[in-house]
Amino acid sequence: MNLPQISGLINGTILNDSNANYVYKKGFASDLMSDVLRFHMEDTVLITGLSTIQTIRTAEISNITCVIVARGKEVTEDMLKLAKDCHISIINTKSSLFEISGILYSNGLKPVNI
Repeated sequence: MNLPQISGLINGTILNDSNANYVYKKGFASDLMSDVLRFHMEDTVLITGLSTIQTIRTAEISNITCVIVARGKEVTEDMLKLAKDCHISIINTKSSLFEISGILYSNGLKPVNI
């Protein structure tokens, strides 16, 4: 599933489309960045309500190239700049983590192997 498909399914807004054609296979939802760092995240979309620079730094370390910011949280200019520098796409949506996870799972994204 690519970035425009994901954004369309969750009624999201693509704020940075660094990886518009990349095909994502898995999803992981968490507001705890320490949990994100525990697992192999290749080809994974991170779904979070944490709208901070730390989210982008964690995504960079974990080789995550798409972050979905849920619950209508504001994405700061600093986050956008760092995401662009790190080639990380950002989608913003008003949907909850639960809704986003269910929609993406029912449309083919698989969970991260724990």
